[in-house]
Amino acid sequence: MLVTEKKKIETYYKALLERNQSFVGIFFVGVKTTSIFCIATCRARKPKLENVAFYTSFKEAMDHGYRPCKICKPTGNANEAPEQIELAITLVKENPKEKITDDQLREKNISPEVLRRWFNKNYGMTFQAYQRMYRINNAYQELKKGKNTTHTAFDTGYESLSGFGYTFKKIIGKSPQKSTEENIILISRLTTPLGPMFVCATDKGICLLEFVDRQILEKEFKDLQKLLKAKIIAGENEYIKQTKKEIAEYFDGKRKTFDVQLETPGTDFQNSVWNNLQEIKYGKTSTYQQQAEKIHNQKAVRAVASANGSNRISILIPCHRVIGKNGKMAGYSGGIERKKWLIEHERNILSETNSNQIH
Repeated sequence: MLVTEKKKIETYYKALLERNQSFVGIFFVGVKTTSIFCIATCRARKPKLENVAFYTSFKEAMDHGYRPCKICKPTGNANEAPEQIELAITLVKENPKEKITDDQLREKNISPEVLRRWFNKNYGMTFQAYQRMYRINNAYQELKKGKNTTHTAFDTGYESLSGFGYTFKKIIGKSPQKSTEENIILISRLTTPLGPMFVCATDKGICLLEFVDRQILEKEFKDLQKLLKAKIIAGENEYIKQTKKEIAEYFDGKRKTFDVQLETPGTDFQNSVWNNLQEIKYGKTSTYQQQAEKIHNQKAVRAVASANGSNRISILIPCHRVIGKNGKMAGYSGGIERKKWLIEHERNILSETNSNQIH
């Protein structure tokens, strides 16, 4: 849909100039002088306001004759990992017990330098650190199943027990012999039409799902590790794989409820608020006042809003469905524009579903 509201156009143009990542997927900007369309974070020279048109989907931009920008690649989501990054990640997942060397990467036309820059920017660590975590996680899972430490060390590609033990303790927090009862939090990355997200899980369920540009994400990681007495390391388990599948189905309009198991460390009050959030039906909204009434405390509106803000599991626990009493969009950790998009997305899918049922 072509955006015509003046205030929204001004907001989107400001986001374009600032390359604001929280607007990725919210709008697609067509440049009239070049017939190219881009996303918010495009690095290309910025056009003048009078030379742009904003659309809510890339399909609309293409229908109006615009071609995808070769710099930001809007139809593929600029925040999605580049092809060689995806190939490197696949190598790690398919060879969890091996150390992938720079020479092996170059043989597959993967630049170690590009990998390092991408991982430092998107994960806050090098590619070597990332794959080291994957190997240690694989070893940790085998130790929990009763496998011998020595066999695990050498099967994981380490040439000495001391080297394995040092790395293992540095990442997990305890020696291999003392780690079988230790809890860990696995972290992975997924892409969505609204930008990339981090997903974290323990062996009990999903404990975090956040857009990577959330301002207090680092604090959330620290709090989570403290609450669960666990370290965060790169890896995947059944809950993370299930979440990636369900989130993809949600954005495709094929899923309205989620089945993946959650782990939500917090106070009893916070959990009562988060549980009530999950009762707000798909495509519907509620207010903070209504949420307070559900927990039989009409005076707890601010506390409810605070608990909403403390929710670490976006979308699965749908805090985006809570709006202000006056109908305005109140604060949302992922950004107000994402909140609007999610609400409109659900309403549109619900409307299409109801229309199909009638016919």
